[in-house]
Amino acid sequence: MARSKVSADPTELEKLEWPHDWPPPWRNDRLVGHEMAERTLLAAQQTGKLHHAWLLTGPRGIGKATLAWRFARFLLAGQEGGLFGAPDSLDVATDAPGRNLIDARVHSGLFHLRRSLDPKDNRIRDEIAVDDVRELSAFMRKTEEGWRVAIVDSADEMNRNSANAILKILEEPRPNSVLLIVAHASGRLLPTIRSRCRRLTLHPLGDDTVIKLLGDYAPGTSADERTALARLAEGSIGRALELSSAGSLALYREMVEVLSTLPDLDVPRLHGFAERFARRGEEANADWRSLNYLFDGWLKGLLREGAVGGGTAPVVPAEQGLRAKFLAAASLDRWMEAWEKVARLLSRSDAVNTDRKQTVLGSFLILQSVMR
Repeated sequence: MARSKVSADPTELEKLEWPHDWPPPWRNDRLVGHEMAERTLLAAQQTGKLHHAWLLTGPRGIGKATLAWRFARFLLAGQEGGLFGAPDSLDVATDAPGRNLIDARVHSGLFHLRRSLDPKDNRIRDEIAVDDVRELSAFMRKTEEGWRVAIVDSADEMNRNSANAILKILEEPRPNSVLLIVAHASGRLLPTIRSRCRRLTLHPLGDDTVIKLLGDYAPGTSADERTALARLAEGSIGRALELSSAGSLALYREMVEVLSTLPDLDVPRLHGFAERFARRGEEANADWRSLNYLFDGWLKGLLREGAVGGGTAPVVPAEQGLRAKFLAAASLDRWMEAWEKVARLLSRSDAVNTDRKQTVLGSFLILQSVMR
C-alpha cells in the first residue's frame, strides 16, 4: 500500500503537503504541452522492455510530477486497447478499477516518496529522510503479481544518505517495477544515480499555454494579469499559479518602481518597500519567497539582454527601457558581479535568518554602487 507513516488526518496532512487551490499532481489528470514525453513513455511500455528507472527533468512547475502520476495510473489501472488493439495514450478512465485508490495514494502497487511529516513539530520535513527510502526499498522487494510503481518527488530534496539509499535500489532492479524520479536540477544528483536512469527531459511551456492554463486554474485573473504572470513564470504553470495566489504582480510592480529610481534611489520608497519583509508570518514568508524569485529573475533577464541583445518585453509599464538604462550605466561584467553579490546576500539571509529588511536595502545599494 502507498504508505503514510503518520497517523495524522489524511485531509489535514494533504493540506500541509499541498497548500494550494489547484489540484495536486496525484489528482491532476490533465497535462498540456508534453505530448512527446508521453509518447516516449507509452512507446517504451509497449516494447515490453520498459526501463526500470526514469529521470524526469526540467524546470520546476512545468508538469513533470503530473506526467509521472499519469504514467503510474496507466501502468496500474489503464492499458486498455486503442483503435488497433494497443493503447494510444496514457489516459485512464475515471471509473477504471483501482483508479480511485491511485488518486488517493493508497494503491498496493504504488509508493510515493516525498518529504514526510515530522511528528515532533507536525511540520513537513525539509528533506526526504533515509528511513522513508528504506521503506521504498522494502516496497520494491515485494513479490506480488502486477506492477510496482514508485514516484520520487522530488529528488532535489534528498540528502546524501537518502540519495545513497536510492542508488542501492537502482543497482538492484526488480521485475515489473519502475521508479519515476522527478528532478528540477538533475545536475545536482549523484552521477551514479543519473547513469542508472533513462532521462526524459521536459521543456518549459509556451506563454500561450501558461496563459490558457491560468484561465482554467485561476479564473479570477484578468487577461493582462495572465500575460504578465506567464512572462514572469518563464514557462512554468506551477510558478505562475504560485505568483498569482501570492499577489506577486503587485510586489513586482513595486520592485520595478524602486529600481527605476536608480542610481538616485528614492530612499523613503525603498524603506517602505523593504519594511514589508521585516514582518513575520506566512504571508510575509510568501512575499519573501516571491521577492527572491522576482529579483533574481529580473537580474538574470538583465544579463541575458546584455549578452544576446534585444529588449525583453516589459511586464509592467515602469519596466519599459529600464534594463537598457542599467546596461548603459555599467559593463556586463560588473552586472554579473552584482548579480552574484545579491544572490549570495539573499541566500545568506535565509541560511542564517538575518534581518530581511536590511537584506533588501543592501541588495538595492549593491545595484546603486554599480551605476555610480
